[in-house]
Amino acid sequence: MATDTAGRFSPHMRGVTVTALASVMGILAAVGSSVVTAEAATPATDPMGVFVLAGAILVQFPVLQVVGIDVGEFSTKDYLYVAFMTFSLWFVCWGILLSTGTTF
Repeated sequence: MATDTAGRFSPHMRGVTVTALASVMGILAAVGSSVVTAEAATPATDPMGVFVLAGAILVQFPVLQVVGIDVGEFSTKDYLYVAFMTFSLWFVCWGILLSTGTTF
């Protein structure tokens, strides 16, 4: 329609941006969890690792707004997608860091 305004991002670029940020934040959350739980007797069961994950999920929405993604248009599915992608990358990367005994 003639009255529609062009958004800053095409739907494809919006999806790529959201996915890339969620993936990077998941990896950074894994490194952060590893750093925060390094001194714990059992780092895998330390709840601080999950708190880092929750923070990484929550910080993404203001970052997406700064980048120019309209978070107001997000549906429940979009929020769950961001949370799941971040959790997935965090889980795999932190599992690798725990298995190899990597410390920072």
